[in-house]
Amino acid sequence: MLTKLNSMRLLESHRAPYDVLAYDYDPDDPPDASEVALRIGMAPAQVFKTLVVAGASHGRPLLIMLAADRQLDLKRAAVAVGQKRLELMPRADAERFSGLKVGGIGALALAAKRWPSYLDRSAEVFARIYVNAGQRGVMVGVAVADLLRILGATVIDAT
Repeated sequence: MLTKLNSMRLLESHRAPYDVLAYDYDPDDPPDASEVALRIGMAPAQVFKTLVVAGASHGRPLLIMLAADRQLDLKRAAVAVGQKRLELMPRADAERFSGLKVGGIGALALAAKRWPSYLDRSAEVFARIYVNAGQRGVMVGVAVADLLRILGATVIDAT
């Protein structure tokens, strides 16, 4: 039985229905988002990874969610979020700032930090997408509209 995570409590507090899909992984070699999609039986386009990004202004980190089968375009994303430049936060820094392990970083789990959150426009073709629940091995399926509402996220062209 899975432990209820803060992301799930947050969804419940907002009366947002969700489902949970768990997968096995090697802690020394966690799978990338495309492999996670395969393990949970979903299309990579419907499974979204959360990247921790730093802006040129060096304010709070930004969270950008994009499909497992897409790559972040830093220039395009910077324009979309009103920054001169963005850079992907190094793994150690992302883990230190978020308090979560890479492979387990999820925007819902970080909602209390109130970091600006962005969702790639490719999510708009789906009613429901899967995002990390804030722990390696656990994904939650949530309606795109609920995810945007709960996080106060903005849809951007990030890929």
